[in-house]
Formats: sequence, C-alpha cells, structure tokens
Amino acid sequence: MNPLATLRSSGLLFVHKPSGPSSYDMIRWIKRHLKDVKIGHSGTLDPLASGLMIILLGKATKLQSQFMGLDKVYRCRMRLGVKTDSGDITGNVLQEGPVLPVSPIDIERVFKNFVGEVKQTPPMYSALKHEGTPLYKLARRGIEVDRPERTITIHSLVFLDILSPTDIVFRVHCSSGTYVRSLVEEFGAALGACATVVELVRESIGRFSLDQAISGESLKTMTADEVWAKALNPEGVQ
Repeated sequence: MNPLATLRSSGLLFVHKPSGPSSYDMIRWIKRHLKDVKIGHSGTLDPLASGLMIILLGKATKLQSQFMGLDKVYRCRMRLGVKTDSGDITGNVLQEGPVLPVSPIDIERVFKNFVGEVKQTPPMYSALKHEGTPLYKLARRGIEVDRPERTITIHSLVFLDILSPTDIVFRVHCSSGTYVRSLVEEFGAALGACATVVELVRESIGRFSLDQAISGESLKTMTADEVWAKALNPEGVQ
C-alpha cells in the first residue's frame, strides 16, 4: 500500500459489478473510504446484470461524457416464452407462452436483420428521466409515459449457444445507449415468442475489458490507500 496514494486527485477504477447489488452500491461502497472525493461512472448496469463498470474518481469525472459514449460488448442469456415488466427475469411476469423449436440457423437469420443502425424505444425500467424523474421510478408506480425512439448501432451479433429449448446465449457489440433488454424482446418477437433476459454480463467498454477489473465486493473493505493504488491514471489510458 502506498500512503501517498491518498494525495492523488484523479483516477479510473475498473470494477466487476456482481449480479444483485446496484451500480450505485458500487459507488456508495467507494464513498465510505473516499468521503471527500467526487465520483462518477461510465454507465450503470441493472441490478441483475454483472460486468465492467468504470468508476471515475476526482478530476477524472470531467471525462464522464467521453467514457459514457464508448461502445459496449455484452454477453446475454435470453429466455423465450416469458415476458416481464422489467425486461429481465427479476420482473413481474406479464406473459408466458409456448416456444417453437429454434435452430442456430433461425437465430442467425434473425440476428442479421438487427446489425447496423436500428431504432429502439428505451424501456420504462431505465435510468432515463421524464420531467426530472427516472423512468424506473414511474414504472414502479405503474405509470407509463411516451419515450421517443433513438437510433442505436449494433456492430455485431454473435450466436453462442442454445442451452435449452428456451434459453439462447449471444454476444452483442453495440453503441452507447443500447438497451439489451429491449433487443431481447425484439429478438423473441422475430422468433415467434415473447422473451426476457436471464443473465447479462458487460464484457467491455471501448477498449477496456472485464479482465482488468477488481471485484465489486472488495470495495466494501478496501481502504482509501487500496482504492487509489488500484486506480489508473486517466492520462495513461486515454
């Protein structure tokens, strides 16, 4: 440990958020040890999701928009035959239905139709705001509001595996602002079924990968010196 680490004023911390805790739990755990340091992030993950978060410390928060705009890569497990209000398996089930057998050829044919620039409507369960209130808070109160479509870019979609008659695993490389939960619902519709997310892992943000990250759970007990010792100098990674 470096006692002088606490004198640093800027850093990037790569964190592997586990499934369950929220993205803001990661930030709260850091704030326990860096009480007077401004903290930002490169984009949140749903509680169900795990994977890479880039935490911006001190003066590095000025780079937030730069990091927020980077492409993302996710590995996703989707389940056909189930639709929930949140778009993932933790939500309330709205619909269940039969699933026709699908083959890798069927899946890859559907995926080809989504590669490139596509329109997407953000889900109600998202951190986007409507008149200052996060959409997910409105959704929890049973309120739905209009959300304008946005253009996103799907750089690639790779079918990985069929784990069961209902569970499909794929990897997507997409632009910032893409909601994989919404993509999964659209994939399901194209395959003739409703669908929801069972597992989601963010594997990379721009050129930064999950294997560079420290455990999110470790943030609960790390000292300020240990946090700064793990943080990278932003000037060295831009």
